[in-house]
Amino acid sequence: MPDSRSSPWPNPAPAGEATRHAGREELAQCLAQARSRTLKLFEAYESALPANPDPLRVPFRPELNPPLWELGHVGWFADWWITRNPERHLGTAAHPDAARSPSRQTRTLPTGQRLEADSLYDSSRVPHALRWHLNLHSPSATRAHLADQLAETLHLLARTPDDDTALYFFRLALFHEDMHTEAFTYMAQTLGLDLALNTDLEPEPTPLAEPGPASLHLPAQAWQLGLGGATGFAFDNELAGLTEALPDIELDSTPVTWARYLPFVEAGGYQRAELWDHEGWAWLQGAAVTAPRYLRPQPGNGAGWEQQKFGRWAALNPQEVASHLTAHEARAWCRWAGRRLPTEAEWECAAHTLPGFVWGQVWEWTASTFAPFPGFVPHPYRDYSAPWFDGRPVLRGASWATSARMRHRRYRNYFTAERNDVPAGFRSVACAQ
Repeated sequence: MPDSRSSPWPNPAPAGEATRHAGREELAQCLAQARSRTLKLFEAYESALPANPDPLRVPFRPELNPPLWELGHVGWFADWWITRNPERHLGTAAHPDAARSPSRQTRTLPTGQRLEADSLYDSSRVPHALRWHLNLHSPSATRAHLADQLAETLHLLARTPDDDTALYFFRLALFHEDMHTEAFTYMAQTLGLDLALNTDLEPEPTPLAEPGPASLHLPAQAWQLGLGGATGFAFDNELAGLTEALPDIELDSTPVTWARYLPFVEAGGYQRAELWDHEGWAWLQGAAVTAPRYLRPQPGNGAGWEQQKFGRWAALNPQEVASHLTAHEARAWCRWAGRRLPTEAEWECAAHTLPGFVWGQVWEWTASTFAPFPGFVPHPYRDYSAPWFDGRPVLRGASWATSARMRHRRYRNYFTAERNDVPAGFRSVACAQ
């Protein structure tokens, strides 16, 4: 099973569709691979962050987490849902608050005070701002806890029935860890940390090599969103379903490249209020943004742009997919170009039915709001979907930092519209005449 490096474009058969049906032996390999990558990324952070005065310290920002907290949280999550969960055999029918056994990550301070692991690493209970002020275990102790947790997880997995219900929480823990390694990767981009210090971890987006037709025709049809009663693993927001009648459209075969996006910037698009909706213009003014994040004009009198990747500036390849764009920027470009964003149903249908539909380098903003499908029932990990049905947009696809195991054409990602730390871009649809 591939690990975290993305496949060359196009990606017609995402590995994630197979991983959701992985049995015990394959799951054991995947869990070990995911943990190896987590630890390598953490090692890269240790190498890249200043050792003094406070090792592994990062600035407080809404989009960041302290790296040591991230590491401990990954182990805690697997511990909570697998090794400490008396109802793991019930799968999605398990009670989320079933009484748990004590955690291996409980810490005793020199004062004698005991800090329960659930009060340190439970993202549902520990406010984001508090994570910078917790008395966490040392990196070496955290690594030891993770080693013990993985060993016990694999021991339990080997004795678990090879069926979807019994394997549910093992698959959930795997995908949860893959999500955090992706976040670890783009957090390094946010901080300007050079992951080349550990060269096998350095992600390099692949430029478009041999692009096919610029646009594709998607005929009018009915499309069933959601996985319905499919076997294998599914996230709760993918289940049940919704049938949508799709119009006849022409849409981009690939996400928008810098060659297509930058003329909007150079034409003063960031200064033209009529191209932005109210929310987008308020974000633009409040953040004082005049160009895409991580881009700047080349110094001197030379034409062109430079791009920052993990703290290093280099000439921008205009054939790369435009990335680290907000939904506001995607919508404004579409107004400037006389186009629109696809709905998630249009995106999903095209990904399944159109040869030449290229995806997988950036998460793609859609015109759809993240909302439950009819018949939605939350899974035991209650905070995965339901708290975020708040009007934020859906993103589809995957990014260059996404584990191959996570790539799935029905996967629904969701971030607030102003997020540009995430490697997100967009494709567009021709507006009806």
